[in-house]
This record gives sequence, structure tokens and C-alpha cells, in this order.
Amino acid sequence: MTKLFLLLFVLCTFNTFSQTTEKDDKDAIMAVLKAQRIAWSKNNIEEYMEGYWKSDSLKFYGPHGLTSGWENTLIRYEKAYPTEDHTGKLSYKINVITKISDDAYYVLGEYHIKREVGNADGIFMLVFKRINGQWKIIADTSC
Repeated sequence: MTKLFLLLFVLCTFNTFSQTTEKDDKDAIMAVLKAQRIAWSKNNIEEYMEGYWKSDSLKFYGPHGLTSGWENTLIRYEKAYPTEDHTGKLSYKINVITKISDDAYYVLGEYHIKREVGNADGIFMLVFKRINGQWKIIADTSC
């Protein structure tokens, strides 16, 4: 009987730990998105880019095609959003965060930018990966 009790205790503890970990992962991903939203709304593109994997393997896919690499993605953002009138105030609607594996999730959502040069709205899919203990966007499809 003691062995059965111990086995049930271990299984319940493991199951609770797994659920807590997934919630913690999602909370950490939401924290990255919040930091990006704040940075964007302050017209700080470089700080916004801290949410992305600083690698030549980063992929951004948008209406103008594929951009590879962190530096090229930064250049793309700076060209497309050259002033505070272009960056405006960013908000997100997150529709779903789904676990792919222990260290990867995808996020589906909508973005809304209120700005002087005309508002911008669209959808996105982000792939987040835990790299060196930090959640980073490794792929972004936005339109």
C-alpha cells in the first residue's frame, strides 16, 4: 500500500510540475511580447529586437519576402519604420500560444499600430525557442 501511495504521489507531483512549467513558459513568452510592445511604442527598434534570436539563422517572412538574420531584420524594421510617426503605439491580441516541444512554442496573434501616418493592422505567427534559458523569437511571419 505504501508503494502504491508513493507512486501516485510521484505521478501527481510530476503532472502538476509539467502544468506549472508550461504556464511559466507562456508567462515568460508573454513577458517578451510585453517588453517588445513597450519598446516599439517608445520608438526603440533596437530594444524591440531584443526579443529576437541574435543569429544569422533568424527568419522573418512578410509581404516583401523572406529576410534572414538578426541584423538584416533590424535593417528591415528601421527602413520600414524610420520615425516615431511610423512606429506609433503597438498593441497585440494573442489568440493562442501552443507548445511544440519542451523548448519551443508558436504564437498566433494580431497586431494593431495606432500612428500619425495611418494605422496598421495585421496578423502574425511567431516561433519562440528557449535559448540559453531565454525565450527568443526564431521565426516571424507577419502581414
